[in-house]
Amino acid sequence: MLDIKFVRENPELVKENIKKKFQEEKLPLVDQVIALDAENRAAITEASDLRAQRNSLSKRIGMLMGQAKKDPSKLEEAEAVKAQVKAQADRLAELEQQEQALQGKIREIMLALPNIIDPSVPIGPDDSCNVEVERFGEPAVPDFPIPYHTEIMERFDGIDMDAAGRVSGSGFYYLMGDIARLHEGVLAYARDFMIGKGFTFCVPPFMIHGSVVEDVMSQTEMDAMMYKIEGEDLYLIGTSEHSMIGKFMDQILPEDKLPQTLTSYSPCFRKEKGSHGIEERGVYRIHQFEKQEMIVVCRPEDSMVWYEKMWRYSVELFRSLNIPVRQLECCSGDLADLKVKSCDIEAWSPRQQKYFEVCSCSNLGDAQSRRLKLRVKGADGRTYLPHTLNNTVVAPPRMLIALLENNLLSDGSVKIPEPLRPYMGGKEVLTPKH
Repeated sequence: MLDIKFVRENPELVKENIKKKFQEEKLPLVDQVIALDAENRAAITEASDLRAQRNSLSKRIGMLMGQAKKDPSKLEEAEAVKAQVKAQADRLAELEQQEQALQGKIREIMLALPNIIDPSVPIGPDDSCNVEVERFGEPAVPDFPIPYHTEIMERFDGIDMDAAGRVSGSGFYYLMGDIARLHEGVLAYARDFMIGKGFTFCVPPFMIHGSVVEDVMSQTEMDAMMYKIEGEDLYLIGTSEHSMIGKFMDQILPEDKLPQTLTSYSPCFRKEKGSHGIEERGVYRIHQFEKQEMIVVCRPEDSMVWYEKMWRYSVELFRSLNIPVRQLECCSGDLADLKVKSCDIEAWSPRQQKYFEVCSCSNLGDAQSRRLKLRVKGADGRTYLPHTLNNTVVAPPRMLIALLENNLLSDGSVKIPEPLRPYMGGKEVLTPKH
């Protein structure tokens, strides 16, 4: 969320940013919120003046009532002043209600205005305009056919989607045996990988209040992703970033405690609305999965340095598991409204002979901090808004697809990358049962 003062002083810049985001329907909101802000500030000023006058008049009433003992005419004057105070009190109550209503309208509009994107972000209306920046590892296509990922898992008796369909409906799965162990091994390896980078491991709440949801993500994302608990002010998290950033709400952090570098495990729950093609079936796009996340809270001047570090951590982890990847810079129209800059890390799929998204790294500037009232107290005693960043470490359903395809051998077995072997009881190869 932008600062209303910034919008008031830079309306054309805000409008230009909206155009770059291809959200022209939001352009009228800028003038609307500036007008509402002017009305609100006028109401605040009038209310402040009335409070000052009330204090002065109250003193005058006391003085007149004291004089009325000797001069009865002063009593009539005191009553007139009391009537004036009563009228002002009624007006003050009216203004306070007006302020509350205006502030609600202002906040609603401010939540809809997109964050100012970084100048380096490529301009384009949708993900078709995202830009490949760099590749890591040589993408290869073996000289034998690679089955669909669920077929590979079935050869190990590692997945049962039919039973999950009967129990929970579509978009769920049972993982079993070596595939389930591999799934957990990937998560454990990712956890230890990030701890090795100096991050603190966390297990957060898996449900959060609606007010926190509103503060950490856009309304559009919220409606498309979140499951609400019926009869409760609680939502199932779509990613642990939401509860991890929410951890800092209403806090003032001492500057010497920055950066906060956290890596969190959680299950994730998503509606995943809409229809998806054959390549997004199986365990690619599902309602429930597990993920290891990385979160950073830092000084504004350090956020782009952390952004660079974070997506490179993803590259390093995937390359350690023999998976070629590429970095894809997200264009303006593909950025969620809170994001200043974002990139995807995509893994190579030998079966599809193309890359697919496995990680998303985002710098959100001070937008989440402003919404959450998260501040930092500097060495000079002044407070400021820190920047927040997040990135996927691994989300094993998609990681499993990349891992299985890129480590599949011609006889149907799967080579276990060396870093995962300690988590697999020392196994070097998984041998199919079918």
